[in-house]
Amino acid sequence: MRWVAFIASILLGITISLVIGWMLIPPAADQVTPAALRADYKTDYVLMTAEAYQHDSDIVAAARRLALLSNQAPLYLVQEAILNAGQLGYTQQDVDWLAVLAQALEAWAPLPGGSTP
Repeated sequence: MRWVAFIASILLGITISLVIGWMLIPPAADQVTPAALRADYKTDYVLMTAEAYQHDSDIVAAARRLALLSNQAPLYLVQEAILNAGQLGYTQQDVDWLAVLAQALEAWAPLPGGSTP
């Protein structure tokens, strides 16, 4: 009987938490953007962008993805990610992919007068 009450209490707690978190007090839309991520997750996001760039070689799409993180220049975000990757113990292949993206962003320049991503 104690186990039944214990399991029922756990399930009730989970249910109440989900109702409060999803229905009564959901997070605002601006709280769930990539810009709200911690630095280590931002580094992961930049790495995923670099991996996508390895497959599609679309520098404009990569710059747009990076623009979701911050209003800073995409190249700066990649350089910051390279520094963080070294501190976080990323593999050499990951750092190489970030370096390739950084080189591509250095060579890429949007058209004058055009909008940046």
